[in-house]
Amino acid sequence: MGAALERLSASHIAQAVRSGQTTALAVIEGVIERLSAYDTLQPQAWISRADGDTLRQKAREIDARIASGEHLPLAGVPFAVKDNIDALGFKTTAGCPDYAYWPPQNARLVQKALDAGAILVGKTNLDQFATGLNGSRSPYGAPRCVFNRAYISGGSSSGSAVATAAGLVAFAFGTDTAGSGRVPAAFNHLTGFKPTKGRWSTTGLVPACRTLDCISVFTEAPEDAALIDNVVSGYDPGDDFSRDLAQIDHPMQRIGVAAQLNWCGDIHSEYLYAKALERLKQMGFDLIEIDLAPLSAAAALLYSGPWVAERTAAIKAFLKSSAGSIDPTVRSIVEGGLAVSAVETFEGIYQLAGFKRYADQMWDQIDALMLPTTPTIYRVREMLAQPFALNANLGLYTNFVNLLDMAAIAVPAGFRPNATGFGITFMGPAGTDRALLTLASQWGGHTTYPVPELDLTQEFRMDTIKLSVVGAHLEGMPLHWQLTSRNAKFVEKTTTAKTYKLFAMANSVPPKPALIHDEAGCAIEVEVYELDAAAFGSFVAEVPPPLAIGTVMLASGEQVKGFVAEPRATKDAEEITALGGWRAYMAKLKG
Repeated sequence: MGAALERLSASHIAQAVRSGQTTALAVIEGVIERLSAYDTLQPQAWISRADGDTLRQKAREIDARIASGEHLPLAGVPFAVKDNIDALGFKTTAGCPDYAYWPPQNARLVQKALDAGAILVGKTNLDQFATGLNGSRSPYGAPRCVFNRAYISGGSSSGSAVATAAGLVAFAFGTDTAGSGRVPAAFNHLTGFKPTKGRWSTTGLVPACRTLDCISVFTEAPEDAALIDNVVSGYDPGDDFSRDLAQIDHPMQRIGVAAQLNWCGDIHSEYLYAKALERLKQMGFDLIEIDLAPLSAAAALLYSGPWVAERTAAIKAFLKSSAGSIDPTVRSIVEGGLAVSAVETFEGIYQLAGFKRYADQMWDQIDALMLPTTPTIYRVREMLAQPFALNANLGLYTNFVNLLDMAAIAVPAGFRPNATGFGITFMGPAGTDRALLTLASQWGGHTTYPVPELDLTQEFRMDTIKLSVVGAHLEGMPLHWQLTSRNAKFVEKTTTAKTYKLFAMANSVPPKPALIHDEAGCAIEVEVYELDAAAFGSFVAEVPPPLAIGTVMLASGEQVKGFVAEPRATKDAEEITALGGWRAYMAKLKG
């Protein structure tokens, strides 16, 4: 696979095959090679897959169709399908082996993609019965973030995101009921497009919540998502929830944002979101603050309200006959719906109508809403230890979208220090699909935040931590060796935000400063280094009181770990804030 992930573009492949620059067979040979290489890393991304000879035969058929003069919008484009969507030749498992069945026909969207010249590589893993936003609830294994496999991939469309992000396919169908087509996109630096409910047919989909379910797509770029939308959208008379909505395609200039967000303690996500807001301003968009509380209250209805009973309805017969075959976490969620009364259901419908009225009024003030796709990410072991609470955190800014009949597109917005992707989502009212795709293209997150160079032969990427030093650990100072001996990597020389004061502590050997947060302070010079987690831990263990390691805000707004001090550090100390840093103070002492 090389040192970096090489993504595939549906648009580029189709154009190259149609124009004769390459052949579908050549594309598939490359895919087969990639599949073999990535199977050594994450075979659990797949539940079932076509063999090499079958893929080659399908590719030859596409080349023959091209040679005959047929126009194929997706000529030779390899794709994958989440395994709760029917595809001929593959069992549909919904992530549960005992539930599996052979479908009588392709799901309508799968058939449209095949008719357009795409080549189906296989069926991808998922949180069982599409119940979860993390990717760990599958007997077929837990797919993991492609950039750091200690972390979750996101779900429930876990395998579809991994297959696309690893460059195994150019696009993959997922599904989205509570954010399953957006959360994995964020973690894996992808575009995740959730169309308006009913814009894409759900014929051939194992339902999760039938009134909310959407089939979604993962691609590298918004332009590829737009291409897929052109091919598969359209009214389906065989789908009771299909709609033929007029498209609202006016430019989106007024972007709604929320000032107060719950980051679940993730300072890196908070920083990246602030940078995204700054970038939107620089791009000329008007940012308008909205009250998120009614949307959050609507989101709570999905799992804490009566809609959980719709998940129960989807697999009621299987739950009754084969409860022991269901993942324990999924089973506990689905069984909860059995206790929901009709009265509670109607009360929930009334509540949702009020939240929908608020959302409709909100669209009078803004063209689109922009929020973080998720507030944070978790390691797989953390998710397994706290499966309910941590999964709920992932849906804080996704769960309300389907309930309130919005379209949405998740796009990349940077990387955390642990190399996991951070994303934002643009949302709009029903029918704004094409306008959102255009907005996502303007954002251009897939090129603005390039895929990091990673050694994919490593099982896990070591987490690193940025550390700000302000005094005796600066380069050339007496304690700098404590960093170099731990292979600390220099990141930058900068300053803190203008909210700190600096003191030279009394009777400290060697001389050390105390950095104190104070709104009346100034910017103080610091150096920032990067250490792996083990080295950082051993470093912190050696920090003597009254010094401590806390969180320091830099001039850029980024928050990093750094030296701070207890109040007692200022006793008999000399304030040196006006000098702007420790080096200036030491130079003053030398005369």
